[in-house]
Amino acid sequence: MAQLISTKPYMLRAMHEWCVDNSLTPHLVVAVNGRTRVPMAYVKDGEIVLNINYSATKDLHMDNESVVFSARFGGVSQNIYVPMDAVRGIFARENGQGMFFELEDDVVNEPESADKEPGLVDGISTEDASKSKNNKKPILTIVK
Repeated sequence: MAQLISTKPYMLRAMHEWCVDNSLTPHLVVAVNGRTRVPMAYVKDGEIVLNINYSATKDLHMDNESVVFSARFGGVSQNIYVPMDAVRGIFARENGQGMFFELEDDVVNEPESADKEPGLVDGISTEDASKSKNNKKPILTIVK
């Protein structure tokens, strides 16, 4: 029998549609690895939570292989790429209802890619990436 397609992308699209139909805000939980393309400054403990509502994204596309879209982070547009095997779950921000998935072993134990230069994460030195992770979010204050 031929290899069956994973049910994860179908469930992901269904939960996204359910959230949108109920005026809820769908959020995607992603395990960040060498194949994901997300702003590293927003990654905490190897994960990032992304708002995937149509109002927060541009050109959102979910297929059986990945979730791809553009979004603004700190006012700067970023192209986001999340392979389906890095998706940990999807939930509605307002009530927490959603669906969570087990990660495949190759995502959890992913070795460093041989074609990447050691010490670099998405072209940023690991030292700079760790510094940006430890920075707090900017706070606006009113100056009179």
